[in-house]
Amino acid sequence: MGVALIVLAAGQGSRMNSELPKVLHPLAGAPLLAHGLRAGAALDPARIVVVTGHGAAAVEAATAQLAPEAICVRQTEQLGTGHAVAQTAQALAGFGGDALVLYGDTPFISPETLLAMQAARAAGADMVVLGFEAADPGRYGRLVTDGDALLRIVEAKDATPDELALDLCNSGVMMADAQVLLRLVAGLSNDNASREYYLTDTIAAGRAEGLRARVVVCPEAETLGINTRAELAAAEQAFQARARARALEDGVTLADPATTYFAFDTVIGRDATIGPQVVFGPGVTVESGAEIRAFSHLEGCHVSRGARVGPFARLRPGAELAENTHVGNFVEIKNATLAQGAKVNHLSYIGDAAIGEASNVGAGTITCNYDGVFKHRTEIGARSFIGSNTCLVAPVRVGDEAMTATGTVVTQDIPDGAMAVGRTRQENKPGFARRFMTMLRARKSAKGAH
Repeated sequence: MGVALIVLAAGQGSRMNSELPKVLHPLAGAPLLAHGLRAGAALDPARIVVVTGHGAAAVEAATAQLAPEAICVRQTEQLGTGHAVAQTAQALAGFGGDALVLYGDTPFISPETLLAMQAARAAGADMVVLGFEAADPGRYGRLVTDGDALLRIVEAKDATPDELALDLCNSGVMMADAQVLLRLVAGLSNDNASREYYLTDTIAAGRAEGLRARVVVCPEAETLGINTRAELAAAEQAFQARARARALEDGVTLADPATTYFAFDTVIGRDATIGPQVVFGPGVTVESGAEIRAFSHLEGCHVSRGARVGPFARLRPGAELAENTHVGNFVEIKNATLAQGAKVNHLSYIGDAAIGEASNVGAGTITCNYDGVFKHRTEIGARSFIGSNTCLVAPVRVGDEAMTATGTVVTQDIPDGAMAVGRTRQENKPGFARRFMTMLRARKSAKGAH
């Protein structure tokens, strides 16, 4: 039967002062929505339903990229969280497992916490709510309990003074049998201060039917919701602090942790060394023993053991560096593979290419891969030497143990073991430089006289 993951992503982002839907604002290189989907993946959901509303088309397009198997349903009127869950009835028709309700703007709920909620369900609770003890309960809904039983959830605006004195607060995350939850939300009333249908009211409704409700408590930091740019910035800082601490605990050397920036899915092996001012975009794996030097930017790439990258290098999506490769200063690699021991050390662009084992690419080399419409590939064989300032006009192949002379423009394949020279023949004109400069200076002096 499994679990159905319901992600509520219908809320407006007006407090973000942005045209972009709130759940699509990036955190650690991925939309906020991606973090909720990733946490829910810990339960291996059998079905995923994303409830959209504000900016629905954009959220649905992003969902298709992040979780192609997900079903999107729209909440056309913003009538509360209970109403949002009710919109999933058709998508969950006939589903026989549990439903877990998460929020697209709450990115830090951990997989461990969700597994604890699942364990509480398995232990006999009919409904499980995620709570936290707030340092400043303020606007949060309160969890009213009796021993280990949850009696009801009260929104702050509807709470009595005694209820407001409670510090056990509601995160909004809930788990219950999917059909039971849908039946309860279908019967909700909007007789409250906001005239909305609260998902939280399902607890009291369930208890009236004899259902058992329990609370699983997590750290308050996990429940951080994002509603403003300031909160988004604080969330980024919190994510980076955790990622840096985790990397250090895992045996990664960070020369200056405060200036290293990770993406939500960065993977770095033990004994890798990361210099200062390094930024990881999404989709990066750095194997054990590799070195990323200062001021480098990596995204969508794989760096193998013993490889050295930077300083001031850029690895773009599709860059694949084998063991003991070198990518040096002001080098950009995009959709290209470097075989074991290959080197591109200075001021070069390598795009849509494959560089063979132990080949050396000289300074200022460019793979001319784009004709204005199509991309073309460059193939460089093993143990080849590419002279400085070579332009490789793709599609083109350089054979094994071949060479190019400095300044060559390569427009034809180079056979194995051959050397290509493709540049204008140099001609020296005796005395011309002195005569030419004398003429220019005289012209400048004449203009000054006027």
